[in-house]
Amino acid sequence: MKYLFFFIFYINLHSQDFKQEILESFELINSFKIKSSENYINTNITSFNLKELLKFQVLIIKKGKLSKKELNHLKLIKPVNLKESVLLHLNLGDYYLHSYINKDTIAITNYDIALRKSIISGNYTLICQSLQKLINYNIDFNKNNESLKKYLLEYKKYSNKNEIQKLLYSYYSLIYKNKKAFQNNTSNNDSEYFKVINQAKKLGCDIIEANTYYQLGLKKILIDKIPKNAIKYYNKSYDTYKKNNNFQYIKSRIHNYFLSIGAIYFSEKKYKKSIFYFNEIKRFKLIGKKTHKSLLYEWLRKLNDSIGNYEKAYKNLLIKKRIDDEINQKKSNIRIAEIEEKYQNEKNEKELVEQKQKNLVSETKRKQNQNLFYGALLVLLSGAIIAYLNLKNSRKKRLLAEQQKELEKQKNLTLIKEQEITTINAMIDGQEKERIRIAEDLHDNIGSVLATLKLHFENLKLNREKKHFNQEKLYNKTEKLIDETYYKVRSIAHAKNAGVIANQGLLVAIKMMAEKISSANKIKIHVVDYGLDNRLENNIEITVFRIIQELITNIIKHAEASEATINISLFDTTTLNIIIEDNGKGFNSKNVKFNEGMGLGSIKKRVTHLKGTFQIDSTLNKGTSILINIPLFYNT
Repeated sequence: MKYLFFFIFYINLHSQDFKQEILESFELINSFKIKSSENYINTNITSFNLKELLKFQVLIIKKGKLSKKELNHLKLIKPVNLKESVLLHLNLGDYYLHSYINKDTIAITNYDIALRKSIISGNYTLICQSLQKLINYNIDFNKNNESLKKYLLEYKKYSNKNEIQKLLYSYYSLIYKNKKAFQNNTSNNDSEYFKVINQAKKLGCDIIEANTYYQLGLKKILIDKIPKNAIKYYNKSYDTYKKNNNFQYIKSRIHNYFLSIGAIYFSEKKYKKSIFYFNEIKRFKLIGKKTHKSLLYEWLRKLNDSIGNYEKAYKNLLIKKRIDDEINQKKSNIRIAEIEEKYQNEKNEKELVEQKQKNLVSETKRKQNQNLFYGALLVLLSGAIIAYLNLKNSRKKRLLAEQQKELEKQKNLTLIKEQEITTINAMIDGQEKERIRIAEDLHDNIGSVLATLKLHFENLKLNREKKHFNQEKLYNKTEKLIDETYYKVRSIAHAKNAGVIANQGLLVAIKMMAEKISSANKIKIHVVDYGLDNRLENNIEITVFRIIQELITNIIKHAEASEATINISLFDTTTLNIIIEDNGKGFNSKNVKFNEGMGLGSIKKRVTHLKGTFQIDSTLNKGTSILINIPLFYNT
């Protein structure tokens, strides 16, 4: 019985039958009526690109894959709009997923690009089609249910536009629940399956009806552990499949149907019935892949061995061995072809490099000869001119020498003036930097204190008539802040910009600042620290303190917050992480102009100077978070 459960799970996980879940192929293709879809494309689509791209979608539905020739044809199509670009990436994703082994990453990348572009286009059908590809991949290959859940939630938002898409969402949700129930060893209600079946009947979607019966049978085996009850639903699934005219389209599901029924009868030791269903797979020619053929003959060998028909069992074993040899030979041939291709490419590249080197040597020699010729010609011409000038007029030669002396004199004067201008510019630049430094110190030091002072005065004003707290105490605090402002101005004048940091360190300075601001009873500042047991380099501590001080000042001035938190952590002594959060009114971070003003722009420049990163995460009416990471090894 355990072997049966594993086998049923295996054949359904590796069937790679994506196309039966596709309900629509954009606005133009009904995948359940492929012939009429082809006629529709040929007669009603005028755009050549769109017609070709849609034809490739039909090929995927019919054949399950594209050939390399078809891929080359596909790559020649140059999309001229978003819709064509989405179709192109979906087709490329299908090619790499169905035609290559271990090319899932390339396929998923193309599907993701298609999804992003379809969202930009605003076309709901394109969005649903892109999501269907990603959902089908996660159902058949990816064991991570969280990825499937994410795409299902996204699909739910867009599927309300169409009844068939709603039905498909319900069907996908059943598969998700089946997977989750199987992994967690739980069960779900059969009524959900019948709701989907009844809706599929109502909309005339035979394939979804048949697939849902099939999933219900799968549930009875894998989850409910009642294989006998699965046969009834598998038979209903098969009867519904047969209604579809396109046998090639559904043969993968019928193949799985026969395998499942055969496996169930094998588990019940009804070997002859089991052999009948496995032989039906051969009779209907339902096997495409050699790996599936190998699996089929292994079952037939086991079944014939069980009923004592050792001759047939032996024949089936020989056929399986031959198929396995062909599979191994094919893999070897593919590997040899890949190696030969790499060797040929390397050989061609080597020949190309050698040819380039030969051409380079030849060109260098030609240029050298040309330069020698022009050099000799120039020397002869110069000699002739000099001789002519010497013979013609010695007076003019003396005059030229005097003019040369005058030019040298002018050059020396010009050089002296340039040096003077450079000196003046350096002095002006130094003065400008000093002004900027003083302005930043005033803005960072005095600005935060004045902002706190303003809060005190506002409280004094509010408390004039309604005495909620000790007014004398608030006056004393306000006076202390005024004194502090005075001493800070004096400290700036004497270039003592380290302040409390120089004496007690960064963390103490931050906590003292938070305590002073919180004492105004207007906003509460919390400090959370980790790993700051030792002091950092003095310059880094000063700069970080100024950054935090400016951010808190901004919160007081603009955020209208009642609480703020300063998280500062040092991990592995290599990265200083700072997170400033508030519960204020928030803002649109996209509208921030970092090259203007002394606020966030100045802070970002300081962080960039420290080789750090600066991020803003703000939501209107929900507050703001500033994230800063500073690598300390860059600043040592």
